[in-house]
Amino acid sequence: MSESHFDKEKSIKIIEDSDVFEHEKVVFCQDKATGLKAIIAIHDTTLGPALGGTRMWNYNSEEDALNDVLRLSRGMSFKAAISGLDLGGGKAVIIGDSKTDKTEALMRKFGHFVESLSGKYITAEDVGMSTKDMEYVRMETKHVTGIPLSMGGSGDPSPVTAYGVYMGMKASAKFLWGSDNLIDKKILVQGVGHVGQYLVKYLSEEKANIFISDISSEKTSKIAQEYNVEVIDNNNVLDFGMDIYAPCALGGILNTQSIDNLKCSIVCGAANNQLEDEQRDSLHLQERNIILAPDFLVNSGGLINVYSEIKGYSREKSLDKTREIYHTTLNILEKAREEGITSYRAALNIAEKRIADRKNK
Repeated sequence: MSESHFDKEKSIKIIEDSDVFEHEKVVFCQDKATGLKAIIAIHDTTLGPALGGTRMWNYNSEEDALNDVLRLSRGMSFKAAISGLDLGGGKAVIIGDSKTDKTEALMRKFGHFVESLSGKYITAEDVGMSTKDMEYVRMETKHVTGIPLSMGGSGDPSPVTAYGVYMGMKASAKFLWGSDNLIDKKILVQGVGHVGQYLVKYLSEEKANIFISDISSEKTSKIAQEYNVEVIDNNNVLDFGMDIYAPCALGGILNTQSIDNLKCSIVCGAANNQLEDEQRDSLHLQERNIILAPDFLVNSGGLINVYSEIKGYSREKSLDKTREIYHTTLNILEKAREEGITSYRAALNIAEKRIADRKNK
């Protein structure tokens, strides 16, 4: 087992540029025999061990992978803190195509690296991963959650993640329109992977007016047929008028240009790090009178679900805890209005305070 900094000069530069994130540990993992190239980032363990999923993605560069894992792991710290969980924030990324590069040997080798951190980092399923992959990781380390139900785990966390987003969406509607009823509300779900599909299911059951978009025509065709919803071309999302925009794909979708063109009243989706620049873009949304349900709050259902696996899994208890996202979202939106700050800042203040209070004990 060895640790490599891949392109060391670039890696160090990105970490220096990201000092504001204040990570405790960043591990570069490489194994030539299996082709594994991975990065594990541990942001903060004040509240407990760093728990966060492993994402496998064909990044354009190692620099992009590092930047992604730094931002994602930081978001996990705040997600755990605002959800009242005794967990820290961490994340891992594996560089490669999950459809062609993933093997049992590669996943098990990744499990070796997780094990080497002695429980400081606990991994789980994320983009490009499945419960089967977590099963392979589990062969090498006990520090993994989201393992199959057949092994006593919680299985796929996507339904609970989607339920939390649904709760956040209803709370945002209540805040803006005085009712959390989503019947006939025009809602665009961008990204219909596992979480997006379950979100469409919840919205369909409430008889919302649903539209979907995804880079995969195979996915959109399947979902459109199953739920009788309309498909919007991914390139036309910003030209589409809607009540609620639910970004459920990768992050960085909200920036100066996209926010200028956005035609909606509420943004509430499952994607992590939706804001390209947190301060600038949250303020821009506020200036345009667009309600933002902070992503690290509303998408925390998956974390709540795998956390309950550590404590002794109960789907009912997970859903009960996830249901609290409704009231937390409503409280944060009201707090932001009262204090004249953005909803993102209001949520961040609560998360940062919980971590700071624990550090000062």
